[in-house]
Amino acid sequence: MTAKTRSHWKEYGTALCATLITATAGTCYGWPSPTLPYLQSPESKIPTSPDQGSWIVSIMILCSALTPVPAAYFADRFGRKTTLLLGAVPFIIGWVLVIVANSVSLLYVARMFSGLGYGIVYTVAPMYTGEIATNQVRGALSTLITLMNKVGILAQYCIGPFVSMQTLAAINLILPVSFVISFIFLPESPYYYLKFERSARAESALMCLRSGDIRTELKSIELNVQEDMKNRGTWADLVTEATNRKAMWITLGIFTIQQLCGSAAVVAYAQVIFNCTTSPVGTNLTAGLENTTVASSSIQPYQESIILGCVQVATCVLSVILVDRVGRKPLLLLSALGVGLMNGTIGTYFYFDHSNAGSVAHLHWLPLAALLVYIVCYAIGLSTVPYVIIGEMFPTNVKLYASCIAHIYTGVSMFAVQKLFQVVKDAYEIYTVFWGFATFSLLGLVFMLVMLPETKGKSFASIQAQLKREVARDNAKKLATVEY
Repeated sequence: MTAKTRSHWKEYGTALCATLITATAGTCYGWPSPTLPYLQSPESKIPTSPDQGSWIVSIMILCSALTPVPAAYFADRFGRKTTLLLGAVPFIIGWVLVIVANSVSLLYVARMFSGLGYGIVYTVAPMYTGEIATNQVRGALSTLITLMNKVGILAQYCIGPFVSMQTLAAINLILPVSFVISFIFLPESPYYYLKFERSARAESALMCLRSGDIRTELKSIELNVQEDMKNRGTWADLVTEATNRKAMWITLGIFTIQQLCGSAAVVAYAQVIFNCTTSPVGTNLTAGLENTTVASSSIQPYQESIILGCVQVATCVLSVILVDRVGRKPLLLLSALGVGLMNGTIGTYFYFDHSNAGSVAHLHWLPLAALLVYIVCYAIGLSTVPYVIIGEMFPTNVKLYASCIAHIYTGVSMFAVQKLFQVVKDAYEIYTVFWGFATFSLLGLVFMLVMLPETKGKSFASIQAQLKREVARDNAKKLATVEY
């Protein structure tokens, strides 16, 4: 092991502790999968209708859009570390409420608290991991956010089928408590300290994160922050500053592609998707993509869920490894191409299945196979890399504002895609939905190919300089067009 490799272990260790809170968010996201079948079964002590079950799932995403703005304020005023610690509180309350729940209404309240924590975490965590990392591993540390989320989801699939709802909630409660106990001793972002001219604390924090001489890096960060803070950032700066406007346009474009490729709808409507086929597929699918299963005499649905959960985690690990080697842009392009082709494949299958029942019966395995490939393609790029981009594209003085806007936008988009899926399917058939997802995916591929700069291995200062050059070039082209 080289000295260069060893020098990054402190960063990885800190990021792993920090992303325990995103693993907690993953447990909240995956918890309904093994729990809803019990709640809707005759044995349930809390009788739950399918409509109530859908709200138990979706109310968390709705509430996650409420906290990004206050989270941005707290992170800017009191620090990234303090705000992440604060974000653990709603998760703890949520799991305690699940443990004592005796009605659907109390489960709603529990899920609302989980959503509040979810919004805080995904606003601040990309900022913290992006700011504690060196240029060489910043992408990998940022993708840990999604990886740990997937680990939390997988934990629900592995544990949930074998324990009661209350026991699962008690086990999940261990994660946010462990996060608080471990993270409270870790350093704050040096960028935050320098933003308030606390050089001594910034130096101390950087020494906790690095091995060896940190003076050169500290000076570089200080100069970068001073440049960013010449004008105190405001929400309006995201629109009025040309470089911020371009970064916001690129970032929202990527998050739009992330949602319009259909990921949220496929997760929520996997059972509906497979029930649309008239072919004798013999499927037995639960309500989430992660729970998609094929009926088998030897493999139970929960076992298939575990297998697909493992595929997601393994692919996210691959993304962590590749993002700082291959780069952000190639992974996103490959991901968009893959999900676009898989959406087109599934849509075409359903078109022929709908227009001529039984004509594709011999391909009954195709929808599930395409979804497996979809999972891999989505997880390797669109699921993980956008959170790297949001942490890299903006200067320190507006980064949190951009992050909370991106999260609110993503939450609303996710909810809209989930709700509109059923409407479009009923009006124009399901193959239209998937062809629409394929179209948006491929349009997104073109958008990223043209608009997205590569940020692998670049400092925040060089990324901002690159954006300024691109803005100047765009303005020159517009001027030349007007003069012509």
